[in-house]
Amino acid sequence: MAGREHAPGTAPARLHALLAGHVQGVGMRWTVQELAEQSGLTGWVRNLPDGRVEFVAEGARERIEEFLASLRDQMSHYIRTFETSWGPATGEWKDFRITRW
Repeated sequence: MAGREHAPGTAPARLHALLAGHVQGVGMRWTVQELAEQSGLTGWVRNLPDGRVEFVAEGARERIEEFLASLRDQMSHYIRTFETSWGPATGEWKDFRITRW
């Protein structure tokens, strides 16, 4: 959002994450969706054919970081690696969904 100033931690951000380990068949997608919705985030989560789980979450960076902390607290025993990359939010989603594409 060019020209708009945001308080620290509130500027819209985008997180792309890949989770590996025993992350499919354990409620990971459902947990990601629930925690993202509770945090007011938008985006999606899906299983990948290689056994990983991928998600994109958008919202205030502070809210995304809180969401990540909650996800790690609840699901860390299933996650072996957690790859993340940050970027600017695109605003292309209205909610947070489990998807298959």
